[in-house]
Amino acid sequence: MSQPDLRSAEADAPPPRATATPAPASRGLRGNPWLTLLTVAVGVMMVALDGTVVAIANPVIQSDLHASPADIQWVTSGYLLALAVFLITAGKIGDRFGHRATFLVGAAGFAATSAAIGFAGSIRTVIAFRVLQGLFGALLQPAALGLLRGAFPAERLNMAIGIWAGVIGASTAAGPIVGGLLVEHVSWQSVFFINIPVGLLALALGLWILRDVRVANAAKSFDVPGILLLSAAMFLLVWGIIKAPAWGWGDPLTLLFLGGAVLAMVLFALWQTRAKEPLIPLSLFRSVPLSAGTLLMVLMAFAFFGAIFFVTFYLQNVHGMTPVQAGVHLLPMTGMMIIGAPAAGAAIGRVGPRIPIVVGMLLTTAAMAGMATLGTGSGTAVMSLWFVLMGLGISPVMVGATEVIVGNAPLELSGVAGGLQQAAMQVGGSLGTAVLGALMAGRVTHVLPGNWTRAGLPMPTGAQAEGLRQAAQVGVAPPAAPGTPEPVVHAMADAVHTSFVSGMSLAFTAAAVVALVAAALGLLTRRGSTEAGPAVHI
Repeated sequence: MSQPDLRSAEADAPPPRATATPAPASRGLRGNPWLTLLTVAVGVMMVALDGTVVAIANPVIQSDLHASPADIQWVTSGYLLALAVFLITAGKIGDRFGHRATFLVGAAGFAATSAAIGFAGSIRTVIAFRVLQGLFGALLQPAALGLLRGAFPAERLNMAIGIWAGVIGASTAAGPIVGGLLVEHVSWQSVFFINIPVGLLALALGLWILRDVRVANAAKSFDVPGILLLSAAMFLLVWGIIKAPAWGWGDPLTLLFLGGAVLAMVLFALWQTRAKEPLIPLSLFRSVPLSAGTLLMVLMAFAFFGAIFFVTFYLQNVHGMTPVQAGVHLLPMTGMMIIGAPAAGAAIGRVGPRIPIVVGMLLTTAAMAGMATLGTGSGTAVMSLWFVLMGLGISPVMVGATEVIVGNAPLELSGVAGGLQQAAMQVGGSLGTAVLGALMAGRVTHVLPGNWTRAGLPMPTGAQAEGLRQAAQVGVAPPAAPGTPEPVVHAMADAVHTSFVSGMSLAFTAAAVVALVAAALGLLTRRGSTEAGPAVHI
């Protein structure tokens, strides 16, 4: 395979299209491409929104259900684990049984489990249904991509993926605003109840609009050993990453989980060479663009989700904003993602994914470097500038990497490719949050004593010192004793906020380096070689 270059747009010209059974002509609204896009957008909106909206409700859930810190962590971790572990298998289910049926089951199940969580009377019940909710959410995402690929002609698929990516980005960023409004003015249960009408709408539209999408030569059986090995590897990896900041990266338990993930992945790869109908044929990764697109998605999610995780703490704890106010301050980034994703889809349709991806990651690098310069007194205008740049940079990468992964996969593995894309994003986001979190925590721990002492404050010892350190890692100043002079209270807050911003700056700098590496990796991407949609059946 020749090395890609940027000398001309013709370098990304699509190769001859793969042959697929033509779709029958649409009768009425069934199979309409734009209504199909609307339907799948409603479905994935629930999954993306749920990933961030629940974070706002967690403190109230903990208080109302008398949950321990470990229990409340499982409310989020259980959902993310189920989602990450099941995504590729869910894509295989769509390839085997049809993406329409898979989408409908996912939408109905997501709405039903959301209702069950809202009516739950114990934290254990909440956790159990959150895990189920993650499984149904995993069914929705790859099926959505498969349905889009079947509904849109090749020349319009990039635009559709762009709008789909914009919906995901906007829903993710809107989570804190929606969650804050619901928790403040209704109840924590309403955070889950809101999924019921949305899920029913997705189900109704799906029954009315969607046309089934499957390939005639798709695998007729399931690689059960492969599914078990891959699920074990994903669970060990994601759980090890989630717990590493608490256990320590050098802790034997962390190394056991991460080592177990490597071992399970090696066994999975060996089994795929022997299986009659493997879950993920290893020949899939002979495509340099597909492999590069998958790694690019991991690095993009590492930088973006890992770094943005700290922005909410910065806005709320350093600048004293409410969750709703913090969400409003993120609107410039959200708005640019809503506008930028469809625009990126149109640009990719014209010149191919390589140039937009590289430019997008360079813009993301600049945004990360800019956010590394934010201080305790940075104003809204400066923050908005970097948020706008971030939204514009991430949009073409999400769209382009998705097109590269799905477009370079064989038609019969379009669902698996969709699951691979989503799994790469989940792993990258989890890894970024954990690794950048560890860098930030280490930096805060290092500079806090000096900042505290320079403020003329006596450094606490023992449990009080540990409590101060943990609070400073999220930018929270310790509560002052009654009667403490106001200058001392301000000095304590300044020392903590200065330490937090120092750690955040290091995290953003590391994210900028990762984004720059991803920009270089973008040079290996090119337009998909199997752009024709799969066969479509009623």
